[in-house]
Amino acid sequence: MLRPDRPDDDGDQVALMVLGVRTGAEGGNVKYRSFGNLDWQVSALGFGCMRLPTKNGREAIEEREATRMVRAAIEGGVNYLDTGYSYHGGNSEPFVGRVLEDGYRERVRVATKMPSWKIAAWDDFDQYLGEQCERLRMAHVDFYLLHGLNRERWDKLRKLGVLEWAEGAAAEGRIGYLGFSFHDKYEVFKEIVDAHDWTFCQIQYNYMDIENQAGRKGLNYAASKGMAVVVMEPLLGGRLVAPPKPVRDIWKEAPTERTPAAWGLQWLWNQPEVSAVLSGMSTMEQVKENVATAGRSGVGTLSDEEVSIVQRVREAYEELCPIPCTQCNYCMPCPHGVDIPRNLEIYNEGIMYEKPESARRSYGFLEEDKRASACTACLECEDQCPQGIAVSQWMTQVHDVLGKGESFARSLRPS
Repeated sequence: MLRPDRPDDDGDQVALMVLGVRTGAEGGNVKYRSFGNLDWQVSALGFGCMRLPTKNGREAIEEREATRMVRAAIEGGVNYLDTGYSYHGGNSEPFVGRVLEDGYRERVRVATKMPSWKIAAWDDFDQYLGEQCERLRMAHVDFYLLHGLNRERWDKLRKLGVLEWAEGAAAEGRIGYLGFSFHDKYEVFKEIVDAHDWTFCQIQYNYMDIENQAGRKGLNYAASKGMAVVVMEPLLGGRLVAPPKPVRDIWKEAPTERTPAAWGLQWLWNQPEVSAVLSGMSTMEQVKENVATAGRSGVGTLSDEEVSIVQRVREAYEELCPIPCTQCNYCMPCPHGVDIPRNLEIYNEGIMYEKPESARRSYGFLEEDKRASACTACLECEDQCPQGIAVSQWMTQVHDVLGKGESFARSLRPS
């Protein structure tokens, strides 16, 4: 039986009033959806605990405000919290353990993720799960994901026996259900889906990423297997929240007025294959808006005209893309180690979403020998590019803009 809710202080009560939800255990605004073949209904909106309000930088959580936000979301009906070993520099899991005290633990299910990149031996599986349970103050984890699978990580974990270990951990009651999060190509995704009787997966998916990574094909394939599909990056890391003027003009033509964030979320919830959509909320205002939006969610809630509007928005963003790279990878491998498609992608996104500083940060995250600055203009890639892109010239431009801080340009200046 759920315990009555006991907000810690007047701040919690104010947060609930702002959301416009009832404060009793029966309160709640969001809609619920099937979670694959599991006999459980998940809230359409899940709370991603990786972009919580912080103090003194990104890692230290502003705990009082974050607690108000998470508990207010739960009062609004959110019953799925997502965290991970590395979020907020390792502070997210301990925070989730504390925020779910006072009766909130019984009202949600918690998902966390194995730090796949840290696993080197069989014993590491138990070591990290034990540490995570201790951080979370839980005897077991409801939903446990293999974090950020790609070809390399999947091959490594499978050789170490991760599936056999997980079956044992589930039999012992240490994990409830096994899933994975994913960042690679569809072919790798399909292989992973087919390798095990997974309960769920988590993919990057939004109206701009329908053909990227797992994409719509992956969404449909996993759902056809009875898996729940949890969506991350529904707003492309915030890039779709503050659109450029050509996109704003299209949204204004829509028959229903919504914020860009609400459009992105409703486009996802309109699809029956989507089980839950994660939002990494950073402010109470975002919690308020997203809970309210989730209360209006549902399959088939967008008209054909509205779906067409979203398609036009996608096309408008694509028209803003300066470099016609299709990520076909014919230019790879570069003999000098440059990650050509990624450099072009970062540059394109800086212009498309009007996020120059975000693009510069992404460029900085690349290993130095993979950056555009390592290009020697050997032109081997240009002979292979189906789009006829002047790669060597663009590599100079990319580094000048992203590495040296020069202004973006939609086309190369005449040489």
